[in-house]
Amino acid sequence: MSRIGRMPIAVPAGVTVEIAENNKVTVKGPKGTLERVLPAEMDIKQEGSEIVVSRPNDLKKMKSLHGLTRTLIHNMIIGVTEGYEKKLEVNGVGYRAQKQGKKLVLSLGYSHPVEMEDPEGIETVLDGTNIIIVKGISKEAVGQYAAEIRAKRAPEPYKGKGIKYADEVIRRKVGKTGKK
Repeated sequence: MSRIGRMPIAVPAGVTVEIAENNKVTVKGPKGTLERVLPAEMDIKQEGSEIVVSRPNDLKKMKSLHGLTRTLIHNMIIGVTEGYEKKLEVNGVGYRAQKQGKKLVLSLGYSHPVEMEDPEGIETVLDGTNIIIVKGISKEAVGQYAAEIRAKRAPEPYKGKGIKYADEVIRRKVGKTGKK
């Protein structure tokens, strides 16, 4: 049985990983720097161009932290080399998105436009008026900001109006039918 936590993490060329005390891991790469304090119980070692995460014992909590720790480091390495992006679609008559400097202005059928400031380290790019691409090096921050944008007007099941992820499938419902 292959366990995620036991898989070594390959460190690509041009990426430096530093492991300080209290398991503070700093990853530097071409796109930027990410740092994170990981669970202190895990043993993180750099062996050549690979990082190995090992656990002290087989308690359930340690097993779950083992895979989590390894995945978090792996996501940081992918973030500083390739970066992450999420695509959102704005569907609905009169619903549209605009960019004003670092502000994302959404017209979503409310009485006023919804303005959202891009957080630090995250960039939003518009593709036309109805596709928003959220880009950044931190997977967690990109996902969080994309979820906040979607929450401004989540898609509804009757007409499919609202903001949805590009790969999301909305379960549609049949509306009311009039009397015959």
